[in-house]
Amino acid sequence: MSDFIPELTQQLLNGLSLGAIYALIAIGYTMVYGIIGMINFAHGDIYMIGAYVGLVTLSAVGVHSGLPLPLLVLAMLVVAAGVTAVYGYAIEKVAYAPLRKSPRLVALISAIGMSIFLENWVAIGQGARDMAVPALISGSVQFNMSPDFRVSVPYARIMIIAVTVLLMIALTLFIKYSRTGRASRACSQDMHMANLLGIDTNRIISFTFVIGAMLAAVGGVLIALAIGKLNPFIGFLAGIKAFTAAVLGGIGSVPGAMLGGVLLGLAETLSAAYISSQYKDIVAFALLVLILLFRPTGLLGKPEVEKV
Repeated sequence: MSDFIPELTQQLLNGLSLGAIYALIAIGYTMVYGIIGMINFAHGDIYMIGAYVGLVTLSAVGVHSGLPLPLLVLAMLVVAAGVTAVYGYAIEKVAYAPLRKSPRLVALISAIGMSIFLENWVAIGQGARDMAVPALISGSVQFNMSPDFRVSVPYARIMIIAVTVLLMIALTLFIKYSRTGRASRACSQDMHMANLLGIDTNRIISFTFVIGAMLAAVGGVLIALAIGKLNPFIGFLAGIKAFTAAVLGGIGSVPGAMLGGVLLGLAETLSAAYISSQYKDIVAFALLVLILLFRPTGLLGKPEVEKV
């Protein structure tokens, strides 16, 4: 019993770091859905591409280049975000813009096709096997509050939580106070009226894809550094989990995506620790089913009002 509280604290911290990654990806889903009402199922593969770009950047700069570790990690994040921003923009123009007035099923099929294309694009270029990511961030922080309460938190997990919190604050302030953020909120409320008021809705839609892609890329780089390996297929399951987090929190709600990601990460980590790692996915999706049964709009979602 004396070991239960430290172990639980350890698992909660692990769950928060995993949930932070899900939240970063889920924001891309929820922003796109909030504006154009479509699900970008290629978004998980952007997360995967971001991780690969980070690894390529690390290889180009060199682990032993003499560059301070914070600058090395920052270079990986910036380059990955920049490259995936181009991918996000291209996906919107190729897979979504021509189908904007088509039935939603057509756009959904297009997104799935883009996802398959990106997976195989990376698999052909980088190989389909697991690739090792150098352990840049090693060590952990030890919390010894008493002889019976000792918790070890890896620096990589702390970095994930810290970077995610900073990005969430920056995104919230940007959407609330910037001109582009206000235009995005106007488009999410009424696209047609926003267009009539002079807002370039096409630019706002592209901006949404770009921001979502950049956040997903940051998540990809951070989790690759924490886990130490990646392959071209990590984006599929991560994308499904992030979509689950977005629905859990309330699809279309940015705070809901954050909350849903954290809750999903905690549920998955605790179930793996105290039930079985083989059942963690079952618990995560069972949580989604329960939310859809008792609160279909998600925890922070609002029911859509049909305008007549």
